[in-house]
Amino acid sequence: MTTNRETRNEPVLITEAQPSLGDQHAARKKRYVITMMIRIVSVMLAAVFYQTLWLMAIFAVLGTVLPWIAVVMANDRPPKKKIDVNRYQVPAPDRILEARPSAGRVIDSEP
Repeated sequence: MTTNRETRNEPVLITEAQPSLGDQHAARKKRYVITMMIRIVSVMLAAVFYQTLWLMAIFAVLGTVLPWIAVVMANDRPPKKKIDVNRYQVPAPDRILEARPSAGRVIDSEP
């Protein structure tokens, strides 16, 4: 019987650590390249639809705005993950011991 854990090549993440800087940088570069490819397609489509003014304007604006968006996304680090961590909590005592009386009345059982 094979389990899902045996077939996976990647280890199970058991820490709250952020991804490495190299992994974050690679993800930002990938996102930047994808955004710039969409920009290139938008500029080409603006050139193709030059006779339909409203469609050309949409693609031209998209091709103009996307570089700014790509740079902002590439320079931004990923947001911190908000994970509800299951931490150990000391159990509450069954009873609370009272403080010792400082100047109270003492009753002895011996005569």
